[in-house]
Amino acid sequence: MTEIITADIGGTHARFALATVTPGQPVRLDHIAVRLVADHATLAESWRDYVVSLDRIPPRNGAIAMAGSVAGQVLEFTNNPWQIDRATIADTLDLDRCLICNDFDAVGHAVAQGAPQDFAPLCGPGTWPDNGVTSIIGPGTGLGIASVLRLENGAYHVIPTEGGHLDFAPLDAFEDRLLARLRDTYDNRVSIERVVSGPGLKPIYETLAEQAGAETPGLDDRSLWQSALGGEDPLASRALERLCRSLGAVTGDIAIAQGASAVVIAGGLGARLAGHLPQSGFADRFIAKGRYRQHMQGLPVRLLVHPQPGLSGAAAAFMARYREESA
Repeated sequence: MTEIITADIGGTHARFALATVTPGQPVRLDHIAVRLVADHATLAESWRDYVVSLDRIPPRNGAIAMAGSVAGQVLEFTNNPWQIDRATIADTLDLDRCLICNDFDAVGHAVAQGAPQDFAPLCGPGTWPDNGVTSIIGPGTGLGIASVLRLENGAYHVIPTEGGHLDFAPLDAFEDRLLARLRDTYDNRVSIERVVSGPGLKPIYETLAEQAGAETPGLDDRSLWQSALGGEDPLASRALERLCRSLGAVTGDIAIAQGASAVVIAGGLGARLAGHLPQSGFADRFIAKGRYRQHMQGLPVRLLVHPQPGLSGAAAAFMARYREESA
């Protein structure tokens, strides 16, 4: 049995837990806490605040899943101002061993080790392949993308990517207008995470309003999402449907590019869309790949419903790394 302080740091939230890993058993998470990134100037401050809340001697193993590239010495988060210095992070956090991984590396481990109850069917056949590539797409504050390669001997490899920064490709006249709006905002280059993420709802909403000649009330992202999910604002509901369609198109593109035999939708926003995606145009856009339409219809797509995949996956990634080093 190994105890690990595990953290899942995104653009908005910093999640922490005390993970217990026992060979052959699922990762157990206790003392789960969620902090706002904006409440602390650095990761170290937020980490120490969590450790104090444990009211016990903390373990000296740490696993940090971060939303951003883990290449280089000084690591920067994609959508928050914190940084990690590889050379000093273990000492700063008072740890003997500290694993730093991409947040979707962690989610990949959670998918690979997930139990059947951790997934809900979204579209496609009900059967699930025993091996091959599973594409993982996770909308949240940004857009995480990874894949898991399962081998016939039961082993697996997680392949994190920065695929959320691929170019956005419009598929109809409305998306042409949306792209034109976003080009003005982002100096011509527009990635898919500008559309298929939490902040993507607002430009979709504003483009729909412009198209209809309607005034918008200037809602912030949080209020707009509440209106969209609650069905209180018909225009916000239409914007949500548009986002679901774009997510379907992007997911299909990634599945083709990665040679997937199965697909998992993850991410904080994916969980919030659980009641909307099955009734939306997601599936139609997912399979609308021309000559690959029949192939796409044969891919099972599931929604990851594990409450904390980043935390459990970071702990699993820690164990995989240090098992390999001690083998």
